[in-house]
Amino acid sequence: MKLFTVTLKSLVLALLLTASAYATDKVDINTASAAELEQVLANVGPAKAQAIVDYRQANGPFKSVEELALVKGIGLKTVERNRDQIEVGAGAAPAKRAATVAAQPIERR
Repeated sequence: MKLFTVTLKSLVLALLLTASAYATDKVDINTASAAELEQVLANVGPAKAQAIVDYRQANGPFKSVEELALVKGIGLKTVERNRDQIEVGAGAAPAKRAATVAAQPIERR
């Protein structure tokens, strides 16, 4: 009976760890490499992943997840399918901060 309990606890722990690993698998489209994008995003192979990186380099950081659909070969269905795995960070934050500073009166800057 003790062996069964230990085995059951081990199995439950393994399942919890596996589930949490999948839940945290996200990618920041403003900083990720083509390899990272390809690994995390569904229906994004090497060519599409490189197209995302090229678009980002040519047009600046993405401001929203929806902007990813502007990349040639990436449609809205792909964006929606991957929405939970996509983060828009790093590159988008400075633009928001600059707009906030610009909106403040000169005396407060």
